[in-house]
Amino acid sequence: MRARTATNARTKKYRLPVRQAILERRTYEAPAEGRWGKVRLDFNENTSGCSPAVLRALRGLSGQELAMYPEYVQRTARIARRLGVLPAELLLANGGDDALRVFFDMFVEDGSSVLICEPTFPMYRYYAEIAGAKIATVRYDAEMRFPLPEVLAALKKRPRVLFIANPNNPTGTLIGRAAIRAILQAATHTAVVMDEAYAEFSGFTVLPWIHKYPNLFVVRTFSKAAGLAALRLGAVMARADSLQLLRRAMPPYPVNVMALVAAEAALADGATIAKHVRATVRRRKTFSAALTELGVRVYPSAGNFVLADFRAQGPAFFAQLGRAGILVRERSKEIAPGFVRISIGTPAEMDRVAKQARQFANRVGGGRFS
Repeated sequence: MRARTATNARTKKYRLPVRQAILERRTYEAPAEGRWGKVRLDFNENTSGCSPAVLRALRGLSGQELAMYPEYVQRTARIARRLGVLPAELLLANGGDDALRVFFDMFVEDGSSVLICEPTFPMYRYYAEIAGAKIATVRYDAEMRFPLPEVLAALKKRPRVLFIANPNNPTGTLIGRAAIRAILQAATHTAVVMDEAYAEFSGFTVLPWIHKYPNLFVVRTFSKAAGLAALRLGAVMARADSLQLLRRAMPPYPVNVMALVAAEAALADGATIAKHVRATVRRRKTFSAALTELGVRVYPSAGNFVLADFRAQGPAFFAQLGRAGILVRERSKEIAPGFVRISIGTPAEMDRVAKQARQFANRVGGGRFS
């Protein structure tokens, strides 16, 4: 006991100089461990898995290649060509999250402002809080429509960065060309980050616009349609002169060689990605219809997920799914009790969720959620 008391006395004189923004930020909860073997419809992954071409490419790596720091020029050029941009217009990062972080390193100082449209991907707020930024927010309405007038009004205050997920996560909302053009024209002193993590499923992108708008930055990820979430690879695409400024905030080796090799292989096998996207869009439609028949409000979605409102019976139903080993992303805190985001998985996975919903509705609601 005396030894412990003495140790405590010695350590009391030490105090780590932690930034106040870190102490005050809200915790972002990543998915819990132990997800393997369960029906993972909580994080919008490709639950079918990546292309077999990716596995073959990874097996071709040698021990010597893994022992060497990665070289980027040739592989980045090939990836850029597959994405339809020049190498100077592409910046690769350690996952989509890291691709977002660099905007805070580049544009945001303590006390400067960023603009976010909520509910949306929580990493925008996460990084803003770490940076000590002032967070201006506008909200999607009850129909999950994009708040264009509010965004245009907020841009008059010249926030450093505007983050827009398109399609939006978790609402599934897709913003059209006219609205995006109005935003880009109004954001004369703001970097507009268009997060297109789910662009493959929407069939819509503003990537060709980077040549016209120097304030436009398009972010992509290889974690969704390509099925490479475990390898962590994201991309930022923008006009070369704008992207050159962003490179000043990047470390020299941000991406590992396995992610580069996997991305090349996945893009080269575009047929596999296209097949997965087509099947996901079909299942999104049939699954939404199945829930609607049970009285569930399902919002239109352009992503590989749907946002649904199970109302008062939602929490009990989500608990039932958890007991059955089915993981979904409850959104009660961000939106309202009863809201959930459900990823679109394989046919068998979606059938399991639909079956659980029918069983629950028959047991407690006379065949419908109310």
